[in-house]
Amino acid sequence: MSGFFKSSIGRKVAMALSAFFLMFFLIIHLAVNITSLFSADVFNEMSHFMGTNPLVQFALQPVLIFGVVFHFIMGFVLELRNKKAKGVAYAKNNGAANSTWMSRNMVYSGLVILAFLVLHFIDFWFPELNYKYIAVNPEDPTRYFHELQEKFIPVWRVAAYVIAFILLGLHLAHGFASSFQSLGASTIRQKTLQTFGKAYSIIIPLGFIVIALYHHFSHH
Repeated sequence: MSGFFKSSIGRKVAMALSAFFLMFFLIIHLAVNITSLFSADVFNEMSHFMGTNPLVQFALQPVLIFGVVFHFIMGFVLELRNKKAKGVAYAKNNGAANSTWMSRNMVYSGLVILAFLVLHFIDFWFPELNYKYIAVNPEDPTRYFHELQEKFIPVWRVAAYVIAFILLGLHLAHGFASSFQSLGASTIRQKTLQTFGKAYSIIIPLGFIVIALYHHFSHH
């Protein structure tokens, strides 16, 4: 297994698989949060289930955190190795003529998204851990909708979320196609997947942006 991760192909495949896992999670996460636009009761029920189900909390959640950490570490490792391998030739290469802006700056968009994830954890995950395991408050299955709305009152937080999700969209647009290319998809399939990837990279971030804006303005 160590030899697999040491090879360039192995690292790219591992990166692609972790990307697919995280993209699937984004769909689930959006599906739960989008219900807050239509029904506070449904959102509370789904959030309560996700927040109290042992399988989600003690099995899936650790896997998700590992997936996030692994994806970002592997991304930075690949970026450093690519630059080292290209050496002087990389400096002479006209990057704008041979690749998109996002493909050349995936590591920077990744850093911004990573910073956003820290903010997101501070906003939601850490308070949840404090509520359940430190302060040990009595469980209130109706608290989630109110807590969500309260978070999106400050303009600066809404702006941070919007900017982060725009960058996430750009990151996904390039990463989606690259992941399938790493797994050896054919040229024809790559074109089809690129179309699907573009739709995904627009719909998912836009959904989260709408949620943030909706709760900000509906609270005024």
